[in-house]
Amino acid sequence: MAKREDLSVKTDDQLSTQLGELKREQFNLRFQAATNQLEKPSRVREVRRTIARIKTLQGQRSNSASAQG
Repeated sequence: MAKREDLSVKTDDQLSTQLGELKREQFNLRFQAATNQLEKPSRVREVRRTIARIKTLQGQRSNSASAQG
């Protein structure tokens, strides 16, 4: 699970790339859960929360950029 401090040092491009990878992983985890092949059920929650952290950070950055400019 990615911590907020780890994510805050990444650039916007890196965050977007990681978000895409996590969304693909989330899709695959959903398939595994539907077919009862999921090895680590807790990974679903970790991925979902990391996606939320990235989206929150992106929103904060866009809000601060629009407030400054």
